[in-house]
Amino acid sequence: MQRTPLVTHHAACGGKLVDFAGWEMPIQYSGVLDEYHIVRSQVGLFDVSHMGRLWISGSGAAQFLQRVTTNDVSRLALSQAQYSMVCNENGGIKDDIFVYRIASDEFLLCVNASNREKILSWLQAQRAQDKTILLEDRSVALAQIAVQGPKSRELLMSLGGAYLEGLKLHHTCEGTIGGFPCLLARTGYTGELGYEIYIDADKVGCLWDLLIDKGQAWGLKPAGLGARDLLRLEMGYLLYGNDMDEDTTPLEANVDWTVSFQKGLFIGSQALLAKKQAGVTRCFVAFELVEKAVPRHGFRILDPVTSQPIGDVTSGNLSPLLQKGIGLGYVPARYAEPGASILIEIRSKSVLATVVKPPFYKKRKV
Repeated sequence: MQRTPLVTHHAACGGKLVDFAGWEMPIQYSGVLDEYHIVRSQVGLFDVSHMGRLWISGSGAAQFLQRVTTNDVSRLALSQAQYSMVCNENGGIKDDIFVYRIASDEFLLCVNASNREKILSWLQAQRAQDKTILLEDRSVALAQIAVQGPKSRELLMSLGGAYLEGLKLHHTCEGTIGGFPCLLARTGYTGELGYEIYIDADKVGCLWDLLIDKGQAWGLKPAGLGARDLLRLEMGYLLYGNDMDEDTTPLEANVDWTVSFQKGLFIGSQALLAKKQAGVTRCFVAFELVEKAVPRHGFRILDPVTSQPIGDVTSGNLSPLLQKGIGLGYVPARYAEPGASILIEIRSKSVLATVVKPPFYKKRKV
């Protein structure tokens, strides 16, 4: 099993370690709900070093990324980031990624832990013998942690991050936190004000300890994968392997806004354009249960009249905020309008649910 540079720090913080996509990662420390509330009200600290960090540079880097990702890289200003998809020729999602423009011809790709090797190999194959592109896997040398919550900015500014005051969403800057040089990005997976910090792997342990120590004044606690999954679900954010895979297109997954047909041809563009013109028949939806119950991944979605299966729940849980069951899943297009009724099969019982427009959690304006 693979381990991040922070594995001993998790044990010291009382973290319960589990196997996640082949990585030994903390599922929780003080408890999933406690960590969830900490992030929503104060500030939580996550280890996300299991994610893949790929560096692409060279005179042909921007053109290469235009061809292998769905979004329009040319719209990225320096120090700006965008959410994007990597698709196969059929338009199926190989991974959902963040693309950071570090310099004019220098980009950082943050990819999912479970897809790191797949995406790296695929990008190497697409690059072939092009000498204008340098592709490096910096996942081991570069660590990644996330500081998330309404008090995250105050905490980081107290440690030398005064430059964060005006940093906009999906933008980055270089600076120091507690004297440690790092790249800071105003990105995250929680729906709260937050930052992801990229730092040399041999320094991340010292930064983690500093944040744990100094963060106490802001109520900081370490948070695990359980809280992270609950937080992202309330935002309606997709999880690769649950909510999408290579048999799912961005059009079906309700992230068609990440697809730019105007930029020209890219891998999967012709298949996606044909699907768009034909009309999407399967749609990704969010739903809330009418009565108290908890939907889970793999539960069946049923027609409200005939009770026949029409889809499956891809993600689900009980929302601490709403105190009701919430979930995501795929249904035929005719069931996808907000307000539509569907049934969720939970332990042989059919529970009524209503399709809603995500996010479930209306995040604060920050």
